[in-house]
Amino acid sequence: MLEQPSFGRRLRQLRTERGLSQAALVGDGMSTGYLSRLESGARQPTERAVAFLAERLGVQPADFTEPKADSLAQALTVATSAETDDAILELACTLRLAGEGDRALRWQALWLLSRTKHKQGERAAELGHLEELVELGDELGLPELRTRACTKLAQCLRSMGEIARAAEAAEAAYRIARDSESSVRDTAGALLALVSVEAEAGRLAEARAHADELCDLTHDLSGTLPIEAMWTASTVRFRQGDHAMARVLLERALERMSSHDGLLLWMRLRLAASSLYLQLTPPATEAARERLEEVEPVLGLIGTALHCQELTTLQAHLAFHEGRFDDARGLHDALHRAKLRLTFRDRVRLDVLYNRLLAHEGRVDEAAENLRALGDRTHKGSNVDLAAEIWRVLAEILSADRLPAPRSAT
Repeated sequence: MLEQPSFGRRLRQLRTERGLSQAALVGDGMSTGYLSRLESGARQPTERAVAFLAERLGVQPADFTEPKADSLAQALTVATSAETDDAILELACTLRLAGEGDRALRWQALWLLSRTKHKQGERAAELGHLEELVELGDELGLPELRTRACTKLAQCLRSMGEIARAAEAAEAAYRIARDSESSVRDTAGALLALVSVEAEAGRLAEARAHADELCDLTHDLSGTLPIEAMWTASTVRFRQGDHAMARVLLERALERMSSHDGLLLWMRLRLAASSLYLQLTPPATEAARERLEEVEPVLGLIGTALHCQELTTLQAHLAFHEGRFDDARGLHDALHRAKLRLTFRDRVRLDVLYNRLLAHEGRVDEAAENLRALGDRTHKGSNVDLAAEIWRVLAEILSADRLPAPRSAT
């Protein structure tokens, strides 16, 4: 039950935050005198009054509960010590009720929430948290927080296919890190994001230069940063057409990576290696299968719904390249029966697979039309590298369709 005078204080706070006068808030549905007595604590609110005011303010009735001064600090303590996603997600309610409050505490809460949403593949929610993190980082004026927030924002936007915005965020992160002489870890994180975005945008010369800078920066470090640098450099080399060196770099990263360094990165590297093997010409299907088989038992221990979908997607591509078209179709359809959590790139490549299957089934015109539209949309979103891949597949499908049928032996 909502009690006075805390209800009145919270009601006044919500009204003034929205720049509303008492008359503007109540309109014709309540007298300003009654509202004034509610805000002063002189009258106890009825359920009807609470429901009306909540609707006018665009909040839930529970939002009239006045947060304790230390509730956000307490919620943060509980969430970080519990180390579970559910405990962290409970922060969202506390954060919503806490108003402005301590900005440093709010930054910590948003950071935890954004990481959890990222892990779950909830990118729209992650983006909302990260955009607020960037604003808070600017208000707090700490270059470390500004760099980290811009870096994560760039990575999120890239995964959603918003390459132009991702480039702005990545460039800002790198500029802040460089100008403030940030730590190697923060500078390397910004470079990782920047290289990935430049590669997606087809700015391969810039991506190569920054990838080389990243590898030099992390070469003598221990831990996972040098491994991630090699992985990123491998991606750039692959998109430059140097498939042999891309494979060498990625396999060096795999050799250097131990499951003791971090099981999640160990798993992600193997998924990345499988994806690279399947994009070679011809696809290295045996090597891809071996990496996917390594991942399956680990997925049951630490995998999220997103990781399961990434594995299923690669299994579908593998089935297609091995000529198991019914299996590929079944895996594709199974993915679409669930809520897709894949990145923009993986979703597009899954759409490409679907149209390859259509062409195999004889529906070449439909597949070609779909791929043309997909290529145009992807290119307009500044995903130049991905658009080129779509058009290459389209050309292969049309070329195969024009080949004369083989003559029977006489």
